[in-house]
Amino acid sequence: MVRMNNEQTQTEQTTHTHHPTHRHSIPLDMDDIRADLDTPLADACLAAKTSVIVRTGYLDLSAGTGSYRVKEIMNRIAESLGVYVRADVNLTSIEASCSDGKERVTEVVDLPTVGVNTDRIMLMERFADALTADISARNETLTVREAHARLDAIEKKPRLYGPWMQALGSAVACACFVFLLGGAPYDMLGAFVGAGVGQYVRSRMGARRLNQFLGVGVAVIVAALVTIGTLRLVSFADPSALGHDTAYIGAILFIVPGFPLITGGLDFAKLDFPSGLQRTAYFLCIVGVGTLAAWLVATMVGLSPNGFESPVLPLWLEIALIFVTAIGGVWGFSVLFNSPFSMAFVAAIIGAVADTARLVMVNYGHVSLELGAFLGALIAGLLASAWRISARRGIIPARLGFPRISLTVPSIVIMVPGLYMYRAVYELGNLQTVSALDWMFRAMLVIVGLPIGLALARILTDPRWRYDV
Repeated sequence: MVRMNNEQTQTEQTTHTHHPTHRHSIPLDMDDIRADLDTPLADACLAAKTSVIVRTGYLDLSAGTGSYRVKEIMNRIAESLGVYVRADVNLTSIEASCSDGKERVTEVVDLPTVGVNTDRIMLMERFADALTADISARNETLTVREAHARLDAIEKKPRLYGPWMQALGSAVACACFVFLLGGAPYDMLGAFVGAGVGQYVRSRMGARRLNQFLGVGVAVIVAALVTIGTLRLVSFADPSALGHDTAYIGAILFIVPGFPLITGGLDFAKLDFPSGLQRTAYFLCIVGVGTLAAWLVATMVGLSPNGFESPVLPLWLEIALIFVTAIGGVWGFSVLFNSPFSMAFVAAIIGAVADTARLVMVNYGHVSLELGAFLGALIAGLLASAWRISARRGIIPARLGFPRISLTVPSIVIMVPGLYMYRAVYELGNLQTVSALDWMFRAMLVIVGLPIGLALARILTDPRWRYDV
C-alpha cells in the first residue's frame, strides 16, 4: 500500500497549511488512520503508526538537522512500535517505507523551504524520548490522536525571537565576527548597523514566504549599503571612518548557512552522499547569491576588500577580547538559529573556548588557518559531547542536555571563512582568475576542516559513530 502525501487534505484536528497551494504535513483523513485515531498507538494499524513515525521525521528535518539524525529518531520510534522503517532523507524530502512483517506502507513528504530551528530539534528529541518511554511502559492511554496532538504543539510553536530580536542577534554576531577577523571599532560599528538592518529585511521577507535567494540578495545589498552609509555619516565627525569601508564584508556574514554546511559534512561522514551533496549545494548557492550581491554593491560604489587593519593590543587584552567577542558572536548566531537562552549560553561558552584556542594557535602558535579550523571544531565537538554525556549521567540537570548539533554548529559558524569566500567571488568578478582560485582554495580547505573536526569528535565519543553498522 503506497500513499503519496503531497497535495492531500488533513482532518480539522491537524490541519496546518504552510502555503495556500502547498500542504506538506502527513494527512490523517485516510479511512484506516481515522479509524484508529483513538486507539492506543502501540496497538494501532500500520498506517497510523507510520503517520506518527514519518511526521516525526518531517518535523525534525524541517528544523534543519542532518539526515542521519532524522533517520535515527524515526528508527527509535519505529523500533518501540515493532515496525521496521527504511527511509531516504534528503534536504527537503523524506521517502519512508514501514513494515510490520505483514504489510508495508510507504509515505513521501517534502518541505516547502529550508530553515533552522534548534528549539524544535530539542523538542523533537524530547518528544521521541517521552514517546518511547510511554510505549516501553505500556502506557495504554497514549492514543494516535494524542501523539499527533503533541506533534501539533511542536509544529505550531512560534519562534522564540521576533524580527527585531533576530536583527539584534545578527548585529551582535557580525560585529563580533569583524573583531575576530581583525577589525577595528569603526569596522564593528558599521557591521553592527548594516547586519541588523539587513537581517530585519530578510526576516520580513521570510515572513511573507518570498523566495530565499531573493531574500538573501536583497538583505545583502541593504546591509552593505547601510554599512557604507553609516560610516559616511560617522566620517563627518571623524574622517578616519572612511578608511573602514571593508566593514561591509562583515555586515553580510549573517547569511552564511552554517547548519547545511556542517550537517552536510556530517552526512558525508555517515556515507549519506545524496543528502551531503544537496546540503553542500544549498550552502554554495546561498553563499554564491550573497557574495555576488555584495560584489555588485562594491562595483557600483567603488570598494575593494583589502582586509581589516588589526589594532595593536597587549596580548592579555587581545585574548580577553577574543573570548568576549566569540561569546557575542556565537550568541548572535544562536538567536538566528532560534536557540533558547540556556542553549545559546552553553553554545556561546563552548564556542568562546574553541575559537579562542583556534586563534591563539593560529596567531601565536604558527598553526595554519586550515589546521586551526580543524582543531577548533574538534575542541567544540569534544566540549559539546562532554556536556551531553554529563546530562545523560545526571552530573548536570537533564533539561540542560541539549542536542550536540544545537551546540556545535553555532559554536563553529564563526570559524567559517566568509571573508575568503567573498574575496574569491570579488576577484572572479574582476576576472582575476588566479587570485580568485587562490582565495577559493583557502576557503575550501578551512570549510572542509570544520565538519571533519566535528565528525572526529563524534567518532571519539559516540560508539554509534565509531563503527559502520
